Amino acid sequence: MGLHLIIGNKNYSSWSFRPWLAMKVAGIAFEETVISLEAKDFKTRIIAMSGAGRVPVLIDGEIRVWESLAILEYVAEKFPAAALWPLQAAARAHARAVACEMHAGFLPLRRHLPMNVGRPVQARALDDGAATDVARIDAIWQECRTRFGGGGPFLYGTFGAADAMYAPVVWRLHTYAVAVSATARAYMDAMIALPAWQEWREAARREPWILPHDEVDWPRVPRE
Repeated sequence: MGLHLIIGNKNYSSWSFRPWLAMKVAGIAFEETVISLEAKDFKTRIIAMSGAGRVPVLIDGEIRVWESLAILEYVAEKFPAAALWPLQAAARAHARAVACEMHAGFLPLRRHLPMNVGRPVQARALDDGAATDVARIDAIWQECRTRFGGGGPFLYGTFGAADAMYAPVVWRLHTYAVAVSATARAYMDAMIALPAWQEWREAARREPWILPHDEVDWPRVPRE
């Protein structure tokens, strides 16, 4: 029995995007089930798989893993050849630190710029909290690329778990036309060019669901 990833709406579910993208880029086969975050039976269905009642959930036989970062760690252990964490110790430690910082932080940015794949690229002014978060993320990306990114266009050269953790931020900064450094923009362009990224985007744009609280232009729902 193979891996089965339970995820929320592809247009909005930033947490779901992380393990999905990592496994796709790594070439790890899995089945997926999409459940709308506002489906009437959402909690009932998810709690049956995970007591946390949130997506994503990875099912591997009798094993259930929830929380994006925990799923990435599980997949990295199960498929070591995918090299989702850098092989060099200093880079690996750094990657885990910035991934954890992403997992635990940047709430003002998340609230002010919700992930919305189908929204056209249109600027939105940042509040103070979001601006502070953007500056910190830009600094993280520049440090990663300068210290560890010599082997390719991603944070640690080749694509890995840290990139998956920051992938929803790339969507946010792109969608809301947030100004970033040239280094950050080049990194974002490399992420957006991934075939798996395009696959997610096209699926998201075919979804019928609208979540008003994630539509910053509400009651308008602009779409490309």
